[in-house]
Amino acid sequence: MSTTNSTSDRTVRDAAQAAFARAFSSRPQWVSRAPGRVNLIGGHVDYNDGLVLPAAVEMDIQVAFAPRDDRLVRAYSAVFDEMTEFDIDDLEPGSISGWAKYPAGVAWAMGQIGLQLKGLDAAIAGNVPIGGGLASSAAVEVAFAAAFRTSSELDLPDLELARLSQVAESQYVGVRCGIMDQVTSACGSAGMALFLDCRSLEVREVPLPEGVCIVILCTGVKRELSNSDYNARRRECEEAAGRLAAVDDDIQSLRDVPPEQLHALLRHLPPPLDRRARHVVGEIERVRLAASALEQGETERFGELMFASHRSSRDDYQVSIDELDSLVELARQAPGVIGARLTGAGFGGCTVNLVNAALVDAFLSHVTKGYQKLYGCEPEAFVTRAAQGLTLEPVGS
Repeated sequence: MSTTNSTSDRTVRDAAQAAFARAFSSRPQWVSRAPGRVNLIGGHVDYNDGLVLPAAVEMDIQVAFAPRDDRLVRAYSAVFDEMTEFDIDDLEPGSISGWAKYPAGVAWAMGQIGLQLKGLDAAIAGNVPIGGGLASSAAVEVAFAAAFRTSSELDLPDLELARLSQVAESQYVGVRCGIMDQVTSACGSAGMALFLDCRSLEVREVPLPEGVCIVILCTGVKRELSNSDYNARRRECEEAAGRLAAVDDDIQSLRDVPPEQLHALLRHLPPPLDRRARHVVGEIERVRLAASALEQGETERFGELMFASHRSSRDDYQVSIDELDSLVELARQAPGVIGARLTGAGFGGCTVNLVNAALVDAFLSHVTKGYQKLYGCEPEAFVTRAAQGLTLEPVGS
């Protein structure tokens, strides 16, 4: 069984510091740490001004860094064993590619609002699976945003770092994402899910049940968001909202469609826009119900809503694949399961499963054997609890 409990923060931090020493023959001054995230429920509604319920996970990106006196950024990736270098003054969308486009995008986004950044030397290490639907790119962005904030002595709250990181990914990298990933990475809290309103950015912490683990199962099918149908789904939602606004001028986005009026309004939408709208409106309502279920201790009800979310993502939003569907169905039949659904953008990546902690081994055994039989390989598994968001530590602390 390919089960991975996340490498400790300290191990990743040591890897980042060692990478810095190799790359720059000196010692970093600070280490910023930003976790990945898993979205328990609320798929593809963040860019529709919707409600989501994510949690930070015990896998993270860490950036060891030291400020510079000029505007040059030198960054080394321990994962790719690659050094990149850019001048903050020369950044334009499309000017940097590969992993380096994420720190470059953050510097560009900060410059767009007039922030005067100093350069830095940085080394990055992490254990968030790349392309697995756990927001590795957002973790990179938030960790670098914190590094720029510290190096340039800026007075910015964590939520603003999240907002700037989302601008970086949407406008510089070219993935028209919502803000959920970045807010969760920056503002997550140990033991808590975040009930996030993606329109107002209001955040409410919702305690997760005692005796329950989050199990993330990876299909092994990776996807590159900007090359997938992700941006197409966003365009479809915007078109659907525009058509409905012509019918009801109170509708600015699909968030504004009342669930009780959805059926009547769908007749104004051609396929596949009707299915996209049905998912988004239904999913926002499922998030409301799911947060309420957790707060009232209705764990079984929460699990039912997770399964319903997956069906909608599969049938109406059409972002699932056979491997994801198989993992969810295997989970449904496994000991200890509470709920399961695809997480992240879909088109590959992972499922999120809420599992009774005492039955995690039995759960994993059942799912792994079933997946091996179907696809000839084992899904990689990560067992985690909700983790703390962004942190910053001086080296030597």
